[in-house]
Amino acid sequence: MTFKACQNSSSVLLPFLIPRLCLQNIPRRGIKSISAPRPNRFNRGQNLPLLGSTTTAALERKRFTTPLRTGVLGTKKGMTAMYDPETGRRFPCTVVQMDRVQVVAHKTRQRNGYFAVQVGSGWKHPSNVTRPLLGHYAEHKVSPKRHLVEFKVQDENGLLGIGETIGASWFQEGQYVDARANSRGMGFAGGMKRHGFHGQPASHGVSLTHRSMGSAGQSQGGGSRVYPGKKMAGRMGGEQVTTQNVKVVKVDDEKGLMVLYGSIAGPDGCLVKLSDAIKKPWPDIPTNILEAPPALNPATATA
Repeated sequence: MTFKACQNSSSVLLPFLIPRLCLQNIPRRGIKSISAPRPNRFNRGQNLPLLGSTTTAALERKRFTTPLRTGVLGTKKGMTAMYDPETGRRFPCTVVQMDRVQVVAHKTRQRNGYFAVQVGSGWKHPSNVTRPLLGHYAEHKVSPKRHLVEFKVQDENGLLGIGETIGASWFQEGQYVDARANSRGMGFAGGMKRHGFHGQPASHGVSLTHRSMGSAGQSQGGGSRVYPGKKMAGRMGGEQVTTQNVKVVKVDDEKGLMVLYGSIAGPDGCLVKLSDAIKKPWPDIPTNILEAPPALNPATATA
């Protein structure tokens, strides 16, 4: 129907039956906003800012503090001392040994929501491993491990091949690492030893309560209760402690040993998680074992 036909029939047709072509679109003047619309937490369309409460935004915030490559597992063998050949100064150091460290599985962004490498160390008899875990090892064709730990990485470039063996040459001499281990358990300790309380006065009316904690709360005004998180006597130690910016002094890839400057948490024989230091520049070393120099075969190595 043309516009002239619409004008001729407009006198016959009702107003709500007139086609849109017959209506004259008169532009209306309004006030145009000079600022962009405010984003809301329900926006999911294109050209909209990223929501701060999503997993994608959380991974982007943690990107600069997530290592580029995986860490390794080691066993703390003890402490010793070395001498600086330039200054002759004697300094303490910690010896960490790596025992059959292998890549067991991967965690990907599409399947698990993040990128991580599952690393195992040591060996465990199959009779002491549960059947679900045995199936996990059999699926990836890896022998049962004594310890199994995940290390998060930034992206898929940090995922090593399943079954790859990581040696002590994964770290270089002179770089810095973060060492995580469970601290030595000290049993039940009082407030002075556990939290550094000063204790009660040595005299002036104090009787047999010189090392006691004292008051734990108010009787009025505070709800007549003990607040959650109140520092009190209790078990001390046995918690994961991270020692940051530990310098690698020496690496012996043949024996799987790595010497660290200073001390780290945990007793001798404990499990130590080593990764690149996040407060230091990322080391200029390969993220893939295939790019690293070939390591010595453990079967032909001599002690």
